[in-house]
Amino acid sequence: QVQLVESGGGLVQAGGSLRLSCAASGISFSINVMAWYRQVPGKQREWVAVITSGGTIDYPDSVKGRFTISRDNTKTTVYLQMNSLKPEDTAVYYCKMQTLGGKDYWGQGTQVTVSP
Repeated sequence: QVQLVESGGGLVQAGGSLRLSCAASGISFSINVMAWYRQVPGKQREWVAVITSGGTIDYPDSVKGRFTISRDNTKTTVYLQMNSLKPEDTAVYYCKMQTLGGKDYWGQGTQVTVSP
């Protein structure tokens, strides 16, 4: 059974930092693409960061320079370091695993709230 479990969310003031973690189990980790998304109620889920099995990384402009994605294949965990947080970063953050076969697995999400 595939499981993705996020942690590290919470309440932080604007300008602060948080580090999210997503631990994977039940599936090969190192060969798959890992990504972070976020969603605000009433809006579409938004892509935040991606890291491939080979370490290629990309971000949308909205978080580039502030967020850093990384992965530790020995711990089957992907991280999202978020710095210089803004109130508009408030959302539920989800990690996603995309397998070589094109199947997606999602975690349950972790709430990030940034106060002004």
